Amino acid sequence: MHGVAEPIQRLIDALERLPGIGPKSASRLAFYILRMPNDQVQDLAEAIATLKEQIVYCNRCQNLSQTTPCAICSDPSRDQHLVCVVEDPLDVVAIERTGVYKGLYHVLHGAINPVEGIGPENLRVDALLERLEKEPIQEVLIATNPNMEGEATAMYLARLIHPKGIRVTRLARGLPVGGDLEYADEVTLSRALEGRRDI
Repeated sequence: MHGVAEPIQRLIDALERLPGIGPKSASRLAFYILRMPNDQVQDLAEAIATLKEQIVYCNRCQNLSQTTPCAICSDPSRDQHLVCVVEDPLDVVAIERTGVYKGLYHVLHGAINPVEGIGPENLRVDALLERLEKEPIQEVLIATNPNMEGEATAMYLARLIHPKGIRVTRLARGLPVGGDLEYADEVTLSRALEGRRDI
C-alpha cells in the first residue's frame, strides 16, 4: 500500500494472513490498533506473545489447554465411558456451551481431505486408538462436521473402532430450530426423517 509507513504495513500484512481477514479488514484493524491506548496495545501484544508458550496439547484428549491433562480430562464427574470425537478445539467449546454433554473428548485437529493432502496419519487418530485400548470407553460419539471431509473421517473411524466391540454413534442431523421445511435441502430433510424419534 503506497503512502503507508513501514511498521503499519508490516502489521497489515501480518493481520491479512489470519483466516477470514482480507486487505480492507486488515487495514481497519491496524489503524484501530494504532489508535488504541498504549496499555491496551501492550496487553494485546503480550497475549499474542505468551499464547504459544502457555498453551499445550492435553496428553489425553489432544485439546488445547494450559495444563495436561486438561480440566475436562481431570474432572472425575465426567462420564469416563463416553468419548466425543471432534475436528477442532472450537467444536469442544460449542458442545460444552450446550451444557448437555457430560463425557470426555478427543480432538483430531482436522478431517481427512485427500485434495489438501490430509490423510489419517496427519490427524490424532493413533492417540484415539491408544485411548480405546487403555481406557474403559464404551461409546465413541463421532461429531465431525456434516460435510464430505467430516463424513469420510467418520466412516474411517467407525471402520477402525467397530471391531473393538465399542459402540460408535454419530451426532444426529436434521432441521435447524426456527427453519422452514420448504427451504430445507433434500439431504437435510432426508436425515431429519431418518433420525426421527418418539415424542
